[in-house]
Amino acid sequence: MNRFSYMRAGSIEEAVKAASADSSARFIAGGTNLVDLMKYNVERPTRLIDITRLPLNTIEDTKSGELRLGAMTTNDEVAHDPRVQSRYPLLASAILAGASPQLRNAATTGGNLLQRTRCYYFYDTGTPCNKREPGTGCPATFGRNRIHAILGTSEHCIATHPSDMCVALAALEAIIHIAGPDGERAIPMSEFHRLPGDRPEIDTTLRPGEIITAVELPPEDFVEHHTYLKLRDRLSYAFALVSVAAALRMDAGTIVEARIALGGVAHKPWRDPAAEAMLRGHPASTERFAAVADHILRDAKGFQDNAFKIDLARRGIVRALSQAAAGTPQSQTDKRIR
Repeated sequence: MNRFSYMRAGSIEEAVKAASADSSARFIAGGTNLVDLMKYNVERPTRLIDITRLPLNTIEDTKSGELRLGAMTTNDEVAHDPRVQSRYPLLASAILAGASPQLRNAATTGGNLLQRTRCYYFYDTGTPCNKREPGTGCPATFGRNRIHAILGTSEHCIATHPSDMCVALAALEAIIHIAGPDGERAIPMSEFHRLPGDRPEIDTTLRPGEIITAVELPPEDFVEHHTYLKLRDRLSYAFALVSVAAALRMDAGTIVEARIALGGVAHKPWRDPAAEAMLRGHPASTERFAAVADHILRDAKGFQDNAFKIDLARRGIVRALSQAAAGTPQSQTDKRIR
């Protein structure tokens, strides 16, 4: 771990000013990902800006019906908030599918959005990695790649985004609120994370000096018909090989609205609006769900060790949509898939 300076920000404005003055500074809150990265010398910030005292730890209803999650709210606080559980159970379920109770007690909403890939090569500073050191190559494309992406990849990077929470936020079409040197702005969840392209070292569309202040959940909540299905190597404390957040609104057996987001398959939570449109106006059926899965995965590309993910994702999409349509969401306590 490199030497660094430390400051505790007393206001959002102070935090933004400090981050804007030093491009290698990093905000720290729960530290559940950043501290690991620093220990491995993957991240080498010259300054840590402690934001734990900022007034960003509330969950509030807005006048227009949204629910606003402060960036400093912990994963545990969000997952167990009665308003989240009653109005956005998909989000609560996704959070509870991730990490461990100890980590959820520390990890924050803003930090979850910013966590970085768990690619073996990204964490190993003895190997090349375009995400860690641009231009050095991506050994995952020909090396160990069982956990890697099958959608949206480039020759420069095939890493995946590891978050469970973000997959649900993508399906719910959350809005990310930002403060920065140029004032405040809002970013749709679909535009917050990037695909790798030829700049895999850039994970998000945040600008220098900007800080996440809140996540806003729209009133459309999909309470009755939803599921978060996480497929992994073991039943707890493991990242998803494939995860599916499915949310449906139904009327007399016909699908009126549909949202599907995939995790574990790309550099960002994966949405396909055209596939979702294939469900609207149709009755729920395994055949329709299979056609949707085929559409979502039409451009999927497997590598040496992860080609199995394509069929796993196909089966997962069908199972998740079936669970959502039946109103029988996947339990995050009894994790056996039914």
